[in-house]
Amino acid sequence: MSSDDKDRLATAGTLFEQAVSDLIATLGQLDESHLAALTALAADVQQSWLAGGKFMVCGNGGSASDSQHIVAELVGRFLADRPGYAALALTANTSTLTAVGNDYGFDHLFARQVQALGGPHDVLLVISTSGNSANCVLAVEAARAHGMKVHGFLGGTGGRLLPLVDSALVAPSDSTPKIQEVHITLGHVLCMILERWVAVPGR
Repeated sequence: MSSDDKDRLATAGTLFEQAVSDLIATLGQLDESHLAALTALAADVQQSWLAGGKFMVCGNGGSASDSQHIVAELVGRFLADRPGYAALALTANTSTLTAVGNDYGFDHLFARQVQALGGPHDVLLVISTSGNSANCVLAVEAARAHGMKVHGFLGGTGGRLLPLVDSALVAPSDSTPKIQEVHITLGHVLCMILERWVAVPGR
């Protein structure tokens, strides 16, 4: 093995150890407040489904991927064989996203969909590592106009979204990658809770 190859492997090993160590340290900061936010969200989603409503999720970039990931686990399955749950990622329809972005601007991508598709029994989850995403803020305002429950997966200080949501799970980090890793980990926990809690008649 050449010295360059050894250096590359050593660098990779150092990065691996640091990333794993940082994630463990971040997850170790989760506490009862994070559990309370997660169970509040799960309870509202359960009540929404029992009332015939749906769970809507949105975010940008990596948070858009997390939105689609969580929804896929619920519409498909996570761990249990059961009927699909009513969940919708507002990040997935490229024709709608580009039409709204072109006609109304990027900030309205999610709000327009909430206005068109939302109802009083629905729940919105906004995912934002900064808590400041303008299109998520406008989505919350549109959801409130429908009387919807609204929750957040946020990071840092919680940003502009923190006072606007019914409950917020704020990842205990200022690092975008670590916030995203916490969000998807607890997104999986949300799916586990809902699969244990929820039995929706007729679905």
